[in-house]
Amino acid sequence: MAKVEIYSKMFCPYCIRAKRLLGGKDVEFTEYDITMGGEKRTEMIQRANGRTTVPQIFIDDRHIGGSDELVALDREGGLDPLLAQ
Repeated sequence: MAKVEIYSKMFCPYCIRAKRLLGGKDVEFTEYDITMGGEKRTEMIQRANGRTTVPQIFIDDRHIGGSDELVALDREGGLDPLLAQ
């Protein structure tokens, strides 16, 4: 299964939506809580080409984007093949 990473903040509805979608597919993921900022927030901004919103999702180091992009990828049938790699 693919390596999935998600940068999130507590109480973020978009983060909850993305994690729920991944959880519904029984996908294990590494979550980085950047609620208080810090090094992981800086890392996220660098990896996400300057994006500062959460969530920011990566599959096998490929930047997927946020919750809306993840949902769209799933609707288009592109998410499952990425997760299966």
